[in-house]
Amino acid sequence: MSGRSDPGVQDDAIAWVARMDAGTWSAALEAELQAWLAGDPRRHGALLRAQATWSMMTPKKDPPDHPDTLDDRDEATRDAARSRTLMDRRALMVGGGTALAASLIGGIALMRPRTVLRTNLGEIRHVPLDDGSIAALNTGSEVDVAFGDDRRDIRLKQGEAWFQVAKNKARPFLVETGPIRVLAVGTAFSVRRREAGADIAVTEGVVEIWSEESGGQRARLVEGQSVFLPDKAHAGDLVVASAGGEHMLAWRSGRIELVDEALGDAIAEFNRYNRRRIVLLDPAIATKRLDGFFRTDDIDGFARAVNATFDVPVDFSGADEIRIGAAQKNA
Repeated sequence: MSGRSDPGVQDDAIAWVARMDAGTWSAALEAELQAWLAGDPRRHGALLRAQATWSMMTPKKDPPDHPDTLDDRDEATRDAARSRTLMDRRALMVGGGTALAASLIGGIALMRPRTVLRTNLGEIRHVPLDDGSIAALNTGSEVDVAFGDDRRDIRLKQGEAWFQVAKNKARPFLVETGPIRVLAVGTAFSVRRREAGADIAVTEGVVEIWSEESGGQRARLVEGQSVFLPDKAHAGDLVVASAGGEHMLAWRSGRIELVDEALGDAIAEFNRYNRRRIVLLDPAIATKRLDGFFRTDDIDGFARAVNATFDVPVDFSGADEIRIGAAQKNA
C-alpha cells in the first residue's frame, strides 16, 4: 500500500479537526472519533497531519480574558464570523494544507479537544466532566477544560468554580488561574479568581498549591482548610484558615452565607449575582460586621436585614439600585 494519505481519509480527518475546534465537543463525539480512528490504520496519521496544519493556520492571539468584551456583537454575528473562519481554514487545508502538515508531523501528539464552560450573571451551573468529575461554576465564570491520556488540565479564566475530582493517580487534575496552580488527584476543592491572586478552599482530600511567579514553592491544603494565595506570594508564607471554608461554598445551592462579614464585602458579594445593584452611600459603615443566610437573588431581604441590624436608611425606590446609608454632605 502506498505510504501517501488517501484524499478521502484526509478530508474526513480535516472535518474531524474542524469539529474539535468548534467548541461543541462532547463524550458522544469523542466515542465517534475513536470508532473512526479504529476503523482504518491510516486515519490516525491523517488526523495528526490535519491537526498540525490547523494549528499553523490558527491565529496566535489568545482570546480576551474577559469574555464580556465579545458581547458587543450579537450571538448570531459571532457564530457567523466563526463559521466563516472554520470554512476558510478548511478550504485552505483541502486545497494544499496536507503537504504542509506532512512536513510538521514529527513528534506531534494527538490534540485533545477543549471544552469551554461559561456562566452568565446570576447563573450557577453543575457540569459533569468526561472523566467522571463534576464542576460547579459560580456566577460570571469561564473555564477551559482539556483532558488527555496522562493529565487533566483546567484553566479558570475568571470567576469561581468548585471541582469534585474523580480519582485517577495516572491523570493528575491541575487547575490554573493566572500564575496560581492547584494540583489534585481525587479530592474536592474550589478556586476563585481575584484581582491579584486566588481563594482556594478544600472540602475533601488534599491539594498542592503554588504560584509560578514565586519560584513554584508548594504548600498543601487539607480538608477544611482555605487560603488566599496572592499571585506573587511564596506558598510557605501563607496564613491558612483551619475552618469555615464551607460557608464560602454556599453559592453551590444558590445561597450567600455571611459569617462575621464586613458590610462592604457583603454588598460586593450580592452585586456579583444581580443586575440591580446595591450602592453604599456612607463609607463609614462599610466595616460593620454581620451574619446571615440569604438567596443570591434576595437583595431586598439583605437590605432589610441591614436596615434592621444597623438602623441605617435604605432606599428601595430606584429601579436599578438599592441605596444603603445616608449620603455624606460635603463640608
